[in-house]
Amino acid sequence: MTDSDLDALEEELADFAEPDKKGGRTSREERIIAGFEDVLKFVDEQGRLPLHGEGRDIFERLYAVRLDRLRQLPDVRDVLLKLDRHGLLGDVQQLSEELDDDELLAELEGAFEPSDIETLVHVERPEDIKRPDEVATRKPCTEFGKFRPLFDRVKQELKADIRKARPFELKAEIESGRYFIVHGQIAYVAEKDEVFTNDHGKRDARLRVIFDNGTESNMLMRSLQRQLNADPAGRRISEVDAGPLFGSTSEEGDFGSGTIYVLRSNSKDPRIVEHRDVIHKIGVTANDVAIRIAAAKTDPTFLFADVEIIATYELFNVNRVKLENLLHKIFEPARLDLEMKDRFGRPFRPREWFLVPLSIVDEAVSRVKDGTITDYIYSPQSVALLKAE
Repeated sequence: MTDSDLDALEEELADFAEPDKKGGRTSREERIIAGFEDVLKFVDEQGRLPLHGEGRDIFERLYAVRLDRLRQLPDVRDVLLKLDRHGLLGDVQQLSEELDDDELLAELEGAFEPSDIETLVHVERPEDIKRPDEVATRKPCTEFGKFRPLFDRVKQELKADIRKARPFELKAEIESGRYFIVHGQIAYVAEKDEVFTNDHGKRDARLRVIFDNGTESNMLMRSLQRQLNADPAGRRISEVDAGPLFGSTSEEGDFGSGTIYVLRSNSKDPRIVEHRDVIHKIGVTANDVAIRIAAAKTDPTFLFADVEIIATYELFNVNRVKLENLLHKIFEPARLDLEMKDRFGRPFRPREWFLVPLSIVDEAVSRVKDGTITDYIYSPQSVALLKAE
């Protein structure tokens, strides 16, 4: 059995662990209810059942398969009937033949528990033994309320072609704030710990991944990579392509594409304390800045310390990745040159912190708005933005 097969099996076996009761329901029931509520929401908005077919939206096809599967699970009918305001759980229907085997697997896999025929009972083979470094059990996400709006927005942006679902290619694409589709679910990388070298000499990192069915996992980066590579329908969801690099006003139909944020560290490291007023993290995010910094204490990106939001600037029609790279290039001469140690004692150098006054950042943002920023670079000696030669 390959690493990819073992990794996928570990995920499935984790779902068959003794269910935890929460509010009178098992974790399996909670996941199924969440999936059924997605179908109900679709019917509320569209006024009809979700349908199969290649010409249909990917989410509609997923909901259609999900509804068919729910109708075939008699053990959950009592759980769902009280919620079934549209009478969707009628007579059991066969899964539509409009989908071929690959499409069905891609759309259905991971949305529900495997059928009994796929379940290993009282069988333990050597290759099924879990490897502690790799295994991350999914659990209900207690903070899912703050992540749900992110998933709703991503789904809207996919439908509007603002984002694209593209084949997954490189593990370098797995970064905080990125979205993926794996085993039929949208996965959001909420946190990424410091990269380390594992026992096999490979670069890896521990992640916090939130799934759109209300669960989360602390899987390793290489584990997510293997799942995406093994899943024929595995996809990365592109960043928002909101048009040109610069823009300063919102017009009807525009989407706010992100926020420039400036943070100040509350680290007690003497080297930070000495220059705290001018040491700033400058970044660009598509998400709420408060969500971005929620786990600052455990994130090397934030120097393992709480941070203060000093300033934010909302963006419209801006390519966030290009803009962040541009700002970092402009302030490169003032990049903080500091070696720190993570919680495991491994050294790292923060890359997004700069010794630059807030007033200079304000000026840089103003030049972003008028389109002249590409003509300037920051001079630490002059403490000013100077015309690039």
